[in-house]
Amino acid sequence: MKLSQKLLLTEPHVCPWWLAYTFDNPFRRLIHDPEKIFNLYLINGMTAMDVGCGMGFFSIGMARIVGNTGKVIAVDIQRKMLDILQKRALKLGVGHRIHTHCATPDDIGLCPINSGKIDLALTFWMVHETPHIENFINEIFSLVKPGGKYLLAEPRGHVSTALFHRITAAAVRAGFHVLDHPRIALSHATWFQK
Repeated sequence: MKLSQKLLLTEPHVCPWWLAYTFDNPFRRLIHDPEKIFNLYLINGMTAMDVGCGMGFFSIGMARIVGNTGKVIAVDIQRKMLDILQKRALKLGVGHRIHTHCATPDDIGLCPINSGKIDLALTFWMVHETPHIENFINEIFSLVKPGGKYLLAEPRGHVSTALFHRITAAAVRAGFHVLDHPRIALSHATWFQK
């Protein structure tokens, strides 16, 4: 059996909260600058959603971009991650722009009032951790408004090209259209539009 086939059959593993400190630090801005990554599609006043937000590296960056009239919905399955994110955001003066939501491994679980309201959704290095990729992508699709954008990024080396293609194919089947394949360090990445 090929390694790519084994990756498709293995159970997902969720990154523990304490490990997030290794890649959620000030030096990361040198390779993953939120302003550069989102500059084409995220502007002041928008509503963004960061699913698998961890300790808030991208949520905080997005909150700076959307300003006081926008908001960021930061979603994670680990309450500890969300608590750390909220403390960091408050310290940096953007806590009032970020709304945290604790999901389950099988369901993002945002209330129906949020359906079709998200201007931009992000899943950065986390879809490979979900137990049901197709269901997860369908839920993302339901939350993004018509014309809204979705950035999918997965870690190169950890996620095979075959698995990344499986995830992007699920996004297209859900109804997203491919916009671009941006160059993001250490990542496979695709921008989609609903």
